[in-house]
This record gives sequence, structure tokens and C-alpha cells, in this order.
Amino acid sequence: MPDATPAGRVFLCLQGPHGPFFHRLAGMLRQAGAEVWRVGFNAGDRAFWFHPGSYIAFDAPQAEWPDAFARLLEEKRVTDLVIYGDTRPIHAEAVRAAKARGLTVHVFEEGYMRPYWVTYERGGANGHSRLMRMSVADMRCALAKSDMEAPLPPGHWGDMRQHVFYGALYHWFVMFRNGAYRAFRPHRTLSVGQEFQLHVKRLLMMPLHRAERLLETMRIRRGGFPYHLVLMQLEHDASFRDHSPFGSMTEFVELVIDGFAKGAPGHHHLVFKAHPLEDGRAPVLRAIRDAASRAGIAHRVHFVRGGKLARLLDDARSAVTVNSTAGQQVLWRGIPLRVFGDAVYAKPDFVSAQPLPEFFARPTQPDNRAYRDFRRYLLETSQVPGGFYSSRGRRQLLRLVVDMMLGPDDPYDALTRGTAAPRQQLRVVH
Repeated sequence: MPDATPAGRVFLCLQGPHGPFFHRLAGMLRQAGAEVWRVGFNAGDRAFWFHPGSYIAFDAPQAEWPDAFARLLEEKRVTDLVIYGDTRPIHAEAVRAAKARGLTVHVFEEGYMRPYWVTYERGGANGHSRLMRMSVADMRCALAKSDMEAPLPPGHWGDMRQHVFYGALYHWFVMFRNGAYRAFRPHRTLSVGQEFQLHVKRLLMMPLHRAERLLETMRIRRGGFPYHLVLMQLEHDASFRDHSPFGSMTEFVELVIDGFAKGAPGHHHLVFKAHPLEDGRAPVLRAIRDAASRAGIAHRVHFVRGGKLARLLDDARSAVTVNSTAGQQVLWRGIPLRVFGDAVYAKPDFVSAQPLPEFFARPTQPDNRAYRDFRRYLLETSQVPGGFYSSRGRRQLLRLVVDMMLGPDDPYDALTRGTAAPRQQLRVVH
């Protein structure tokens, strides 16, 4: 159950998802009796925070952030840090300092069980998650105290258009209204102007890309050939950048095509499925075409832009990824999966460690029972139904996650100790 004394809590929010989620979250925390502050690093952060009395602008060079953050913790008597992702430099520094002081670190991320769940953990996410150190046996012990049935995964991403819209709007503010934050430097390599142009281009190209995707998907499904699926990721995403052995998506593409050419039967095909938010900043399509041509298998290699994964998974023989969360949809269907990066689901019980040529020739089958226990454990702990970007998704998320934040234990300990905020049988809104 929620902590009985939220009035003694002081939450400090740093950068959140694009859009108003952090503002809505803060409003509900205040209603519960807590104090909430927000540090903004650019005009995009400021635009979606509608409580000016609690907004703190950081407009100094990033080198001054550690000292400024330490002062903030003292001045505001902060008890809880709230962030979206834990790898961007300002967040990584804040997490180190907060942990050294014994503060509670609340980390939000896109759901491990996408497309319509959000991840909420304490201390770290993705490669820094406590899940990385847990075995399936550990999870089964905790599940022995629960009899809730896990829901089926949704068949589509719940708020893609809103996600892209808020991303474009956020970068518009940073590009054209950032005069008060002249020292701001984005954590990604592209300039703010380039980011904005890519978001706008993606919005405008959505109808054309949809037509291309439908046509290519139809060709693959009606082709009559066995195929293996490659789950692409965003090269600039933290999961790929900070929790994988590759310096670029091109390196991954070349490795996969080489393994496929050496091991897959001659009548099998390879399908690269782009990330739904792929915007062209990384030359993945050119890398696929060049590598396939060099290997002499260009006629057996396909590229699909974003869209629903379920249709392609229905007939796939196996799948390969770095550490995409979409790997969980593969495992849910009992399809063999090869993973190369750090992922919370990369357990030896159900993820293959075979060399790629051997994997494409004779992939080992996952332990479906072990995976279903793993999935159920996630849905009873760190996976919260809802979303950051649509108003309906935010409402659903806030119904549960605020109580989880105010509770005494993190989601994993809460299940074991019986202190979890009550949740009904999970229902996903579409």
C-alpha cells in the first residue's frame, strides 16, 4: 500500500518523456501531499511544465551541473529523484549523486512489454535494471505468492502519432524558443535543428511509408518462402548505444547478413524490420543493401519500414536483435531468438547463444514455460499499463504508478513482501 507519510517527500523531476506526462505526474503527487520540483534544461522542458512556481531553469554549462545538482538536493531537501532514462549525462550524474546520498531514484522508461506498457523501476533501467541480476528461478519464488493471470499482449502501438507529434513540438521549442538556455547541448550527436527536421519529415512521410510497408509485407507473406526476422533499433537509442557491443547499426547489419549467408538454407530469406521511429539519421537501408550485395544474397533480403510486428512474426522461423524490447513478442510466440546486447529478457532459459551461422541453420527452441513465468513476473512488478503520450494512456498509467512511487518498496521487493499497490486484473486500453 502507499506510504502513510507522503507529506514528508520531496520529489525532484529532471527530463521526462516529450509531452505533459511529468507535469500530470507531479500534479497527482502534490494531491497526495508530496512536494514536487522540476529542473528544465531547455525551452522544450519548460513548455510542458505548467506549474511555474516549481520550475527551476538550469541555464549554465553542463560542466557546472554536478555542483548545481548537489546544491539543489540540499536547498530543497530532496528525498526522491524522478527521471526518464538513466544514461544521458545529466541523468547519469544525478543518479550517482542521489544514490550516494541514499535518495530514492525513480526511473521511467518505455515498456519492456511494449507496445502498451510503461516501465517503472527504482535505481536503474535496461542494462542497469535489477532484472539483469535475477534468474527465472528467483522470479518463480516471488510468483508463488500470486495467482493473477497475465494479459495477452496488445497487437499495436498505442500512441505512435502522439509520440511523433510531441517529439516534433519539443524540438520546435528548443530550436526557436531556446534563448534563455544558450549553454544547452543535446545529449545526442545531431543538432536541435536536425532533430526537428527529422521529426517533421517523419510526420509528412507517414502516408508514403505506410503504403511501402503494406506492399512489402504483402510480398513477404505471400512469397511462400521461410524467413528469419531481424528486429532493428534506433542507433541513437540508449539501449543500443550504452548496452550493446556495437558502435553502429551498420556493424550489426553486416554481422547478421554474414551469418545468414553462411548458415541459412538457400531457400530461406532474411527480413529486416525497422524500428517504428526510424527517421533515416543512420544509413541502415544502404547498409543492408550493400552488405547483402557483397554476400550475393540481395534477392533474399527484405526491408520493412516500421509498422505492426505481429503480422511478420506469424510466419517467422527465428528472430535476431541487439536488445530490442520487441524480442519479447518473439518469445511470447515461442520463436527462437538470438540476442547480442544486454537485455532484461536475455535469460539462458529462453534466449539462444548459438553462433549466427548455426542459429540460422538450426536454432534452439526457447523454454516457453520459463518465458511465460518471466513475462508474468514483469507484468506484476515493473510493467504498468498505459503510456506517456496519449491522454488516455496517461490516465491509465497514473491510476497505478503514483501509488507505486509512494510505496515503501520498489516493484520487485513489493511483490515479494506483499506491499505492492493493489492492481486489478490488467486491462489494456487501445
